[in-house]
Amino acid sequence: MRSSLGVIGCGKMAYALLKGLTASSCPDIANIYVNDVNPARTTLFSTEFNSVALEQWELIHKSGIILLAVKPQQVPQVLNLTKTAWNEEKLLISVAAGITTGSLESLLGIEVPIVRVMPNTPCLVGSGVAALCPGKYTRSEDLDIAANLFAASGIALLMEEKNMDAVTAVSGSGPAYMFLVVEAMINAAVQVGLDSSVARQLVLKTAAGSIKMLEDTGEHPAILREQVCSPAGTTIAGVRQLEEHGLRGAFFQAIEKAFQRSIELGKK
Repeated sequence: MRSSLGVIGCGKMAYALLKGLTASSCPDIANIYVNDVNPARTTLFSTEFNSVALEQWELIHKSGIILLAVKPQQVPQVLNLTKTAWNEEKLLISVAAGITTGSLESLLGIEVPIVRVMPNTPCLVGSGVAALCPGKYTRSEDLDIAANLFAASGIALLMEEKNMDAVTAVSGSGPAYMFLVVEAMINAAVQVGLDSSVARQLVLKTAAGSIKMLEDTGEHPAILREQVCSPAGTTIAGVRQLEEHGLRGAFFQAIEKAFQRSIELGKK
């Protein structure tokens, strides 16, 4: 049964995960079944991933691993309508933000192994980060299966559930913050006279090179930043403007807001 993967909710995250999974030629998945309210999405998945579209109950019945990738507010409806298809041999992997393993166990009412996961969209290009936490009935082999699935498109980290809302705010939402920063830098480069294509190349390479320096040196970012800031130079002048306009505070507030929103989603 574990050779079949069922995906309920064919949105962007599910697409990114399957893209990474199929690109890695993961040998553990023989069949992929999908379900979504939008037929265009299941058609897309069928075309790209050779998946088969099924109704939710049948999908769960035929799958050993079920990836629940619907919006958090849709989770109760899906599980209530499919209760009779579940049993203790299934593995439920949920990527619904804010929904705890305890809530999922209560909705199912039986001892189904559950792994809650917070991935992010860079899994689409093999550079994803996925944080995993097990439910009450999850065995070590269940956790290994889930970890291997997500490691196929990046890295998988075991996390305590109490930290999952913080993970959601940082790495789950984080790519959007990074894209916004890069977009702003490109726009600013164009403002000072650079061609847009040149601006894009400069910013992307600068961002990638900076991250590589952080990874390779292991230094604290403040130390590397100080090394670029010559006395009375151009860099310190720019950094001063960023600080004066509240860049640091904006990130504190953004992550706090995303953290609180994840908590709210779990309560609804």
